[in-house]
Amino acid sequence: MFDSERVIICFIWLMMSSNSAFSQNLNYYENIQPIIYENCVPCHQPGQAGPFSLLAYDDITIRSKMIQYVISQRYMPPWQADPTYRHYLNERVLTDFEIDLITEWISEGMEEGNETKERLPSKGLYHKTVPDVSLAMGESYDIPKTNRDDFRFFHLPMDIKELRYLRAIEFIPGNKRYVHHSRMMVDSTQNMAGIDGMSELDPKVYEFQKVALADEFLYGWVPGSFPLFFPDGVGKRLEPHSDLILNIHYAPNGSDQRDQSKINLYFTDKPVKREVKTLILRENDIINQPFYLPANQISNFTMKSKVLEKDISMISVMPHMHFLGKYFESYAVTENRDTIPLIRIPDWDFNWQTMYQFTHYLKIPEGSVIYAKARYDNTINNPMNQFIPPKDIGYGWRTVSEMMNLICYYVDYKKRDERHYFRTEID
Repeated sequence: MFDSERVIICFIWLMMSSNSAFSQNLNYYENIQPIIYENCVPCHQPGQAGPFSLLAYDDITIRSKMIQYVISQRYMPPWQADPTYRHYLNERVLTDFEIDLITEWISEGMEEGNETKERLPSKGLYHKTVPDVSLAMGESYDIPKTNRDDFRFFHLPMDIKELRYLRAIEFIPGNKRYVHHSRMMVDSTQNMAGIDGMSELDPKVYEFQKVALADEFLYGWVPGSFPLFFPDGVGKRLEPHSDLILNIHYAPNGSDQRDQSKINLYFTDKPVKREVKTLILRENDIINQPFYLPANQISNFTMKSKVLEKDISMISVMPHMHFLGKYFESYAVTENRDTIPLIRIPDWDFNWQTMYQFTHYLKIPEGSVIYAKARYDNTINNPMNQFIPPKDIGYGWRTVSEMMNLICYYVDYKKRDERHYFRTEID
């Protein structure tokens, strides 16, 4: 037999074998459970945000058609950032292979297999470590029974009398079914107490948005989010007598529901050699002003940072827009015209915005410029438009207005930072 014939026969055999292996001997415990536990169980377990549990074999089989549909449409797990553009520490994305594997297992009858040693699902940092400070909302909040989205601000005094450095931050929803997402801010002026319990639709919000906050975005949470971790020797500065401002989105509700969410803060007792700093691109950094969205138009804007005066090591990024946002992309351009991708969200969803932590320090060299581009759809073709017919929209904190922000956490660069990979837990 000629070598070429051998190659062809081997190729055909390998193809048949791989297809056979893919469709034969697939079972829940060996092939499917690891995928479910890694990507779905952090939300879908008792006491967490998911509306039902996916811990057991039977939990999967009775929902198999729904699961097959939502993963094929990539509606679940909810993840907005384009994984072909950049990967992140807190990323939850099913690969094409994993989707095909689950689909094949379902179509072949969902064999259970032999149960192996129980895998403990990831439950988050707060099941391992006692927080240094746990701040709950001052009073339990009655979620309005209007069957409409509700957006509220809450003021949480920290009573911290000395300078502290954070090593980790996490948000714990008090009502896991109706707290849809939240954003945390830091105020050091002690002039924000009056915002407590205020609706985003209250015109008085305009007065509070004039206050210069110490941190406009300390942390953003959606169901399934990891806490934000900083490496050893690295910390986020918290000034004495600072307070937290919590902005919560409640899902539509028609029953008696209450919420008293909390924030856990973990301080470092080790010397902080590197302070986490914040670089924010905001509406004033837009180069094609004004930031104004005329009715019945699609608008595009570009933000541009100042030229970086030194090397930095980026830790995380968080884009922010409201309901009219459709697309967001950010990247750095070096002096040599090289492009460093930061994040791309091709189909923006206001309901699923979070902080994206890189897998390792991402070096942005001195002389670089950071850009962010966004697209807004203020037409009747946007199902998220709050006004039909559309109205002219300008800047504002309220969700009936619009924003364009990019929040970056970074530290000053040190040699070999690129080799430092982050962890999803702290000691």
